[in-house]
Amino acid sequence: MEYILVTEQHEPFVALVQLNRPKDLNALNLQLMQELSEALHQLDKNERVRAIIITGNEQAFAAGADIKQMADRSAVDMLRIDQFSTWDQIRKTKKPLIAAVSGFALGGGCELAMTCDMIIASETAKFGQPEIKIGVMPGAGGTQRLTKAIGKAKAMELVLTGRFLSAEEAMGYGLVNKVVPVEMYLREAVQLGREIAQMAPIAAQLAKEAVNRSFETHLDEGLHFERKNFYLAFASEDQKEGMKAFIEKRKADYKGR
Repeated sequence: MEYILVTEQHEPFVALVQLNRPKDLNALNLQLMQELSEALHQLDKNERVRAIIITGNEQAFAAGADIKQMADRSAVDMLRIDQFSTWDQIRKTKKPLIAAVSGFALGGGCELAMTCDMIIASETAKFGQPEIKIGVMPGAGGTQRLTKAIGKAKAMELVLTGRFLSAEEAMGYGLVNKVVPVEMYLREAVQLGREIAQMAPIAAQLAKEAVNRSFETHLDEGLHFERKNFYLAFASEDQKEGMKAFIEKRKADYKGR
């Protein structure tokens, strides 16, 4: 892969996926997004992986889409390319996704971070949807996920002005989980991934699916989905091991089965 670096065993059961277009501030072109989608698909099937971290570098998580790649395209061109199909595949990743963000997370970069389940940010992180400044609007979930994360009024302001949120502002609005010094942001994300990876893998996937469903449905349907996944967890060996270990006052040995 040219634009993605994957380290499957960065920590036990934690995979690290790094966007690797540093000269272009990790701008998200079609090839990078296809590589990312394929990498996540493979990690999803890998039993040695229980949590996945997506990161860039200290200067940029991703500064947006690759504008040069789309500037001269027509509406019909964009429809035929269907560049957001890879985003849909990323969204369907079953294992917990953590975005480790430093520097710019703008446009598509912000949308990619929000596609993840949790965000750890460095103090230098900047989030925003500045597409309005180049005559378009967010197209990979920016108007939807940002609104659900920080509320209509603030999302409307950011989308219509293109201004950025600092890491501390993003923390205050509930967009990110934690803000740490730049030298610690990746380490903090790995620690979070390690903590999640110690839990029962099947239960973690079911729980992730249920939490995500709360953003997509009414309360009654969300509660029904949550209950179904709760019952389904009792079909796993991990559930038996987890409860037995609790009763026997020992650490559970989860196998992901």
